[in-house]
Amino acid sequence: MVSARLGRPAVRQRDLDIDAEALATALRGSVRGEVRFDAGSRGAYATDASNYRQVPIGVVLPRDADDVVAAVAACREHGAPVLARGGGTSLAGQGCNVAVVLDFSKYMRRVLELDPDRRRARVEPGIYRDDLDRAAAAHGLTFGPDPATHDHCAVGGMIGNNACGAHAQMAGRTAENVEQLEVLTYDGLRLRVGPTRPEELERIVAAGGRRGEIYGALRELRDRYAGEIRRRFPEIPRRVSGYCLEQLLPENGFNVARALVGSESTCALVLEATCRLLPRPKAKVLVVLGWPDVYQAADNVPEALQFDPIALEGLDDVLVDHMKRKGLHPKDLPLLPEGGGWLMVELGADSTDEADQRARRLMDAFRDGDHAPSMKLFDDPAEERILWEIREAGLGATALVPEEPLTWEGWEDSAVPPDRLGAYLRDLRALFDRYGYSGAFYGHFGQGCLHTRIDFDLETAAGISRWRSFLDDAADLVVGHGGSFSGEHGDGQSRAELLPKLYGPDLVRAFGEFKAIWDPGNKLNPGKVVHPYPITSNLRLGVDYRPRQVATEFAYPEDGNDFSRAALRCVGVGKCRHGSGGVMCPSYMVTREEEHSTRGRARLLYEMLQDGPVSGGWRSKAVHDALDLCLACKGCKTDCPVNVDMATYKAEFLSHYYKGRLRPRSAYAIGLIWWAARLACKLPWAANLVTQTPGLRALAKRAAGVAPQRRLPRFAAEPFTSWFRRRGPVHAGEDRPRVLLWPDTFNNYFHPETARAAVGVLEAAGFEVTIPGRPLCCGRPLYDYGMLHLARRLLRQVLDGLRPQIRAGIPLVGIEPSCLATFRDELRRMLPDDEDAKRLAQQSFTLAELLDRHAPSFQVPRLRAKALVQRHCHQYAVMGFEADRKLLERMGLEVEVLDSGCCGMAGSFGFEAGDHYDVSLKEGERVLLPRVREAGTDTLVVADGFSCRTQIQQGAGRRGLHLAEVLGMAMRGEGSG
Repeated sequence: MVSARLGRPAVRQRDLDIDAEALATALRGSVRGEVRFDAGSRGAYATDASNYRQVPIGVVLPRDADDVVAAVAACREHGAPVLARGGGTSLAGQGCNVAVVLDFSKYMRRVLELDPDRRRARVEPGIYRDDLDRAAAAHGLTFGPDPATHDHCAVGGMIGNNACGAHAQMAGRTAENVEQLEVLTYDGLRLRVGPTRPEELERIVAAGGRRGEIYGALRELRDRYAGEIRRRFPEIPRRVSGYCLEQLLPENGFNVARALVGSESTCALVLEATCRLLPRPKAKVLVVLGWPDVYQAADNVPEALQFDPIALEGLDDVLVDHMKRKGLHPKDLPLLPEGGGWLMVELGADSTDEADQRARRLMDAFRDGDHAPSMKLFDDPAEERILWEIREAGLGATALVPEEPLTWEGWEDSAVPPDRLGAYLRDLRALFDRYGYSGAFYGHFGQGCLHTRIDFDLETAAGISRWRSFLDDAADLVVGHGGSFSGEHGDGQSRAELLPKLYGPDLVRAFGEFKAIWDPGNKLNPGKVVHPYPITSNLRLGVDYRPRQVATEFAYPEDGNDFSRAALRCVGVGKCRHGSGGVMCPSYMVTREEEHSTRGRARLLYEMLQDGPVSGGWRSKAVHDALDLCLACKGCKTDCPVNVDMATYKAEFLSHYYKGRLRPRSAYAIGLIWWAARLACKLPWAANLVTQTPGLRALAKRAAGVAPQRRLPRFAAEPFTSWFRRRGPVHAGEDRPRVLLWPDTFNNYFHPETARAAVGVLEAAGFEVTIPGRPLCCGRPLYDYGMLHLARRLLRQVLDGLRPQIRAGIPLVGIEPSCLATFRDELRRMLPDDEDAKRLAQQSFTLAELLDRHAPSFQVPRLRAKALVQRHCHQYAVMGFEADRKLLERMGLEVEVLDSGCCGMAGSFGFEAGDHYDVSLKEGERVLLPRVREAGTDTLVVADGFSCRTQIQQGAGRRGLHLAEVLGMAMRGEGSG
């Protein structure tokens, strides 16, 4: 099929002759969960983390196992293929298909039973791996396999891929950690499977029926192919390619459950899994060993394995260089010992002393060798965690490296015997050189598994042909080293076509027979593993990739100023889909909807530029609906491994979507707040009469599109700027460095006490404080509504009004994080060629940054108290919080920085009626508001953001303090001991 080999779609929905509308109606009539056949849902599920794209027929989010049975029955009635999906992080294309996608991750994510005595847990397939592990940890146990996506991958997906991870060194593959499965076949049989004793097998077969037919056929398959299975299956720790037919052998207990692990939803659907739990190591230490290059590091894997590590990872200098170029872990990389290739050896024990002793024995052994490595021992959990974050950042570090070609999966996780790893890496690098490819080497070296992303050309016929030729040579290479094409991520479409090279025609035929026993009609995830689509078909790119070229308001320098490249930035790893921790992605944490994750929104922006289900371009309702619940928190700008910047993309999209249209009422009432506040401050008592008086305030909120549950903020009797000018200059003419305090709308017109406190701190630190000579605004609220022309005009006014101070190098201090972030981020994107814009971005600081960098002699006042701190999202994402943390600790405060993510208010978002208010409150109630309510009255609640303080006040009844106010308290001696 020539067109397929050049990347054109091999299968489309219309080729299946399915009445999608009738199918959707049938599903809605029989499933209690959610049925989605709209363009947005289909676009969001059209790809996984692989190179492939297949638009599904529709999406179903079942609530329980009975829903799955009902959904499959409806699909069977209409002849529709079915694909089960967990976290959607598959790297080989097995997570997308022209089928009805069953997404288990929203509802089917419970621990049904946990038996610590038997070390077993019974779970639904949509549960995240870390959620299961946390439940097990309460009993001193762990679920061993832990892929890099462990905080957001689903156990059902791990079963589908036979996933592994770093601690498979200790625990084995997922197959070794599954005891029993409840599965559903496409033809409607629901059964429990697991290990089967010979007498039980005879009884099942003799009983007949569909179950007896399956077991009898499996027994016959085993008997015919047993010799070939024993001969051809690589005896290595990371063989994931093909089906696990070895589990049917007598010596493995005819374990039908484990035989289905790794079958990638092609044979049966997992309704429930009984998983093995292991004792959790009570103490861990990490030894990092460095050699001149990664090949020597790999050569030394066998010696490291003699010390029975619970994890043994490797990485090379290319990966570290990419991290440096992308600014990942800049303060942490020096923790690595000297070298160009490293092994990370984690050892577990019952006590720290025992773990340290084991580590020192390992180090002594390597120190006495002929080519002793550099070495570092880490037994501080915080430092160990940093090192693991460096290792787990591999995919993000190797994708979208500045000034480098795009990199792709395609030979992502090959595995060889660990004692052959060094030789394999050398041969593979030589093969890279022959084809002109490059890529970093890292992975699970203790089990001979290599990860790499390679700069394939997947957009031209010549590039795709070269890639396909490389795969043949790479497959021959890994087979020659006794290895497997896949050591972790399965075959899917990326490697299934190569399976004859590894197993030969007889075993490939056996795989086909195994699938046919379970799924004779080939309706479960067809075209993956067995009878596969050609590797070069269904590509997301391919020779037909011609995205629409669009003019944009923002510059996108990191994407060549090409919005289509920005829309292609997401690699699908799905970190935005975790349920807790970090800032990204607050709306997903609340709704658990793919379309409300950063990944889902990025996928729809990509689809918007293609010829696919998402139509309308910039006027696409599907894209608008997906972006509507984006809080524009900017968390993804930092938390996303490839720095997808959804807040910017949302503002860009809305600017085009509303061109020539009226915006929602809130866009004018809140987006234009600077003008409204300037007017209100002339008669603040009258403005407050309207916004605070019962009856009038209800009308005002309705007119402004504000949620009736929200309280509108009260205008201050006197703006900060009026107070500052009335007070007159202080320290003028003295030999003090000048600083420009930015009087943002919120702290100027609503909370002037915060700005006044900042003046006191800055003057105490030795500065002469000035403010702009005329009213100026950064336009921050305008971005939330895509009012970018107006925002650019305000930024030009800022540059015009501050030009003398900017060119004099006078630092600007912002006390509202979102406004300061505008100067550090949006300003440079809106006016990329303006040198004064670049200067202002470089000389704008938070209060803590200024005191740290420009007031070294400032004596930080002491304050003995507890402090609960809510970081502002924009500060976290753009400026960072380290300077604030350091300052608070220097004050002597007992600081707890909440890992609560976005407060939920997010500027105007939480004020708006409808879904916005609901999501805002639910996000606040995840961590922030309950934690504030729990805090004692003597605990300070610190939050620099106006939005954060408003959410805290209205949701928890506590007044939040700005850092400037806390410093002011300390200087006055309040609360100090």
